[in-house]
Amino acid sequence: MELAEILKAACAKGASDVHIVVGMPPMCRVRGDIMPVDGFPVLGKEDTKRLLYSVLLEEHKAKFEEDWELDTSIQVEGLARFRVNILIEKDGIEAVLRVISYKIPTPEQLGLTEEMIRLADLPRGLVLVTGPTGSGKSTTLACLLNLVNEKYKKTVITIEDPVEFVYENKSCIFRQREVGQHTKSFTEALRRALRQDPDVILVGEMRDLETISLAITAAETGHLCFGTLHTMDAPQTIDRVIDVFPAHQQQQIRVQLSTVLAAVVSQTLLPTKDGEGRVAAREFMLTTPAIANLIREGKTHMIYQAVDTSAKLGMFPLDRNLAELVKQGTVTMEEALAHAKNPQTLRTLVAAGAQARTAAYAV
Repeated sequence: MELAEILKAACAKGASDVHIVVGMPPMCRVRGDIMPVDGFPVLGKEDTKRLLYSVLLEEHKAKFEEDWELDTSIQVEGLARFRVNILIEKDGIEAVLRVISYKIPTPEQLGLTEEMIRLADLPRGLVLVTGPTGSGKSTTLACLLNLVNEKYKKTVITIEDPVEFVYENKSCIFRQREVGQHTKSFTEALRRALRQDPDVILVGEMRDLETISLAITAAETGHLCFGTLHTMDAPQTIDRVIDVFPAHQQQQIRVQLSTVLAAVVSQTLLPTKDGEGRVAAREFMLTTPAIANLIREGKTHMIYQAVDTSAKLGMFPLDRNLAELVKQGTVTMEEALAHAKNPQTLRTLVAAGAQARTAAYAV
């Protein structure tokens, strides 16, 4: 039994993640549910260690044995790349491997709107893609960067932990740097990136004050900067960025953010009604002069209403997108209600759509 065999079998089932666990057969997540990878026995303590050590370089083994944790990436030729987290728990060494397809999806496959697609055309500014772990943030960003790669002649620098999607240089120069492999930290790489003639910068995760501060500076100095946060919507994202800073700096950051923040795309993945896959439900905010003013004045709670009333600009709140997915028959009402910000609003939107369809049919 080799790890590559397990990964091939898991990918054939459509897995998004593969779990190597002591005392269980290899497991995988398919359409949100955990299940065994067919055809493999229960793994013992020595089995998991042998499987995982078989794909690690000597320096990775040494780092894991020193830190007891390891984040890295591997690839299986002709199959996919995998983001790997190796850990020690009470029964032994285990791992979780996230499947990263070689093929970057198109905007149509991801259901991106025209306004979202146009984020790749921005000359400068800060674009944040947010959501919980495993919500497809990296895939959405890869799609946007691939559009830049196809349409423009630019320099793109990605700083990731680890490198996920791999880009071939089309009309752009891509420099992909992995934290711990090619650079010591997000902060150091981002500081150096400003001296590397970038047009576009991707910060894989905006984890701390210094990284967030440097990303804002990069956007201020005329670069297009993409980043991710584990937040659920645009107002929460703005509050998270501001709250990272000491109280005496927060008003200054509000002013800076109001001028550089171009858009926030928040998303979560839901299982489809037919049980064949998952679909992203999104909220989309563009920073208009009115929203910039709300950010400056610390009135982020009023952004919900601003997004809801700006449909003509392409903005929409999560509940409106969930209602559309229900009306299209893509997801069940129960699944949508479980993810809704305001379940009653969702019910009203779905009912209004049903009434409109009935009226149209009667005519």
